[in-house]
Amino acid sequence: MDRETARQRRDELHTRLEEYNYHYYVLDDPLVTDAEYDTLMSELREIERLFPDLIRPDSPTRRVGAEPLAEFGKVTHRVPMLSIEDAHQEAEVWNFDARIKRLLDLPDNHAVDYFVEPKMDGVSASLTYERGILILGSTRGNGYEGEDITQNLKTISLVPLRLKTDQVAIPPPPLFEARGEVFISKNDFGRLNEERARTGEQLFANARNAAAGSVRQLDPRITAQRKLTLYFYGLGYLEGLEIETQSRLLELFRQWGLKPNPLAKLCHGIAAAIAYHHQIETERDRIAYEMDGVVIKVNDRTCWERLGMTTRSPRWMLAYKFKAQEATTRIKAIDIQVGRTGVLTPVALLEPVQLAGVTVQRATLHNADEIKRKDIRTGDLVIIQRAGDVIPKVVRALVDQRQGNETEFQMVDICPVCQSEIMREGALHRCPNPICPAKTSERIIHFVSINAFNIDQLGSKIVQQLISSGLIADVADIFYLTFEQIVQLPRFAEKSARNLIEAITKSKTIAFDRFIFALGIRNVGSHIATVLTREFPRLELLEQASEDDLMNVHEIGPEIARSVVRFFQDEQSRLSLERMLAAGVTIIYPEPAPASSGPTPFSEKAFVFTGELEQMTRNQAKAMVEQYGGRAVSSVSQKTDYVVVGQNPGSKYDKARALGVPILTESEFLEMVKNISSLLE
Repeated sequence: MDRETARQRRDELHTRLEEYNYHYYVLDDPLVTDAEYDTLMSELREIERLFPDLIRPDSPTRRVGAEPLAEFGKVTHRVPMLSIEDAHQEAEVWNFDARIKRLLDLPDNHAVDYFVEPKMDGVSASLTYERGILILGSTRGNGYEGEDITQNLKTISLVPLRLKTDQVAIPPPPLFEARGEVFISKNDFGRLNEERARTGEQLFANARNAAAGSVRQLDPRITAQRKLTLYFYGLGYLEGLEIETQSRLLELFRQWGLKPNPLAKLCHGIAAAIAYHHQIETERDRIAYEMDGVVIKVNDRTCWERLGMTTRSPRWMLAYKFKAQEATTRIKAIDIQVGRTGVLTPVALLEPVQLAGVTVQRATLHNADEIKRKDIRTGDLVIIQRAGDVIPKVVRALVDQRQGNETEFQMVDICPVCQSEIMREGALHRCPNPICPAKTSERIIHFVSINAFNIDQLGSKIVQQLISSGLIADVADIFYLTFEQIVQLPRFAEKSARNLIEAITKSKTIAFDRFIFALGIRNVGSHIATVLTREFPRLELLEQASEDDLMNVHEIGPEIARSVVRFFQDEQSRLSLERMLAAGVTIIYPEPAPASSGPTPFSEKAFVFTGELEQMTRNQAKAMVEQYGGRAVSSVSQKTDYVVVGQNPGSKYDKARALGVPILTESEFLEMVKNISSLLE
């Protein structure tokens, strides 16, 4: 076979194998037998062996051929991957529906269409396609920055390396980001753990951990062995195409080769969405994968901009969780756990029990008052549940089954770690010792966690090792570690020591809100950290804020204000901050709003962009509008001031004409921008 013949045959095999993959994985409608498919795949491999220069990056043979990575690169999401607001009671779902109608000015009796699908217990992933080719895949990470797992995602059969672009009504946009959930089926999870047990490896705690651990393997060949699956559920960044409903989006996904969850359903009205939830909850044990609820989304995507979002989650979607699954077991003992703020938490040590696919041996008892209120004793037979299918907790004791040898719980008077005398603060018992080893350990683990400094090489065991070896006693000490110190520790080789030092060095540049969250200030989680850094956009401003200053900020109450002021007044906290900054920690502050130079033709004006823009991207257009005081919105209404039209405009163009909204071509818009720029010079 000469090279040209090989090239032609390669292209034929690519086309046929892609079509067979689409029918097999997306449509569940195989066109050939496995043997026929394998024969064609073998022929393609042979051509690639004879003519290595003909290997295409989207070849079906490339799914398991990548070399192991030294580390994962970082990926900044163009559009943040936010979390979803939870609901556990039906009344909360009705309230969600009422809020949607209120925000959209709809009558109470209007039935909103919702798109509903199972909330799978896996890990989210983002996949970027350019001109139909997969160019990047990443984890969710902290929602703003994830890890590059492109090679691992390519090993998943349901991830198309090249999208279907012919014989489709609407071709994929030139650049877009599809989002989906990576998971492993119950059967494959069971087989994976059986294999790990045979080889003496540590078992995965649950299917979600198995999926997360598999997709983050540095060696893609290991990922390829794990039989992962991925269902697509939504969009991140999108360029050059408008899609008005979620149901239409997933239909287009299916046509392009991106498989949505087959159980997803369009529901007319919130009552239908609730009924769907109850149906899936009843059937969950018979479904092939783990899930913990359903996700309810407003189907009309043109309303999403009007509904907006909070700092943490969109207002147009809701996760309606299933009731927590329960099991019965016995409390063997009650242990005391000391957290990073010194709070003592009683933890029940249980006889192992299976619950929602996980072996549970520990469950929180919250605090001493809660134990007394529920009358929970060591030796009790108890009901436990996984709240939200995640955190095990003791619900109640089976008092009528007591045998007389149970013992009541007594909270300790001294810290079980450092022997300091315990202080009582309301319902909480707290160790006041600022250098308690337990507090130090938990504080450092929090400091390096994914939503803080994100030093993934510093796991809890390594943190404990560094503390016990005397190398760190405070979070600032991390930035003074050296290669020579690390490489001398047990279980550290030169490569692992160097990787740790490099990870610490990379972490030194950090966004201000993540920096404040990392400090571990009492009552300041990631959301409150964002609120604080928005109102006090420099560290020195936050350090100097009084309790009154802080309480003038929406969402900041007296307890949070008191915690913040006390933290920055504490001498040890100030010293730690000084040492961090001296070690080269660089804070990325929010960009200050540009100084106003008076009103412009864009001031307070609402712009909608529709169609394919040729001279700029949507993000660039939005930035131009906002730079000169305007707003870029997604839906056309009587409040819209301008609609900017590119090639092949959609229904927004028709609606603008019907409402009499001024319409600009892309060139006219850019001319306006040019004129404003000239006026301000």
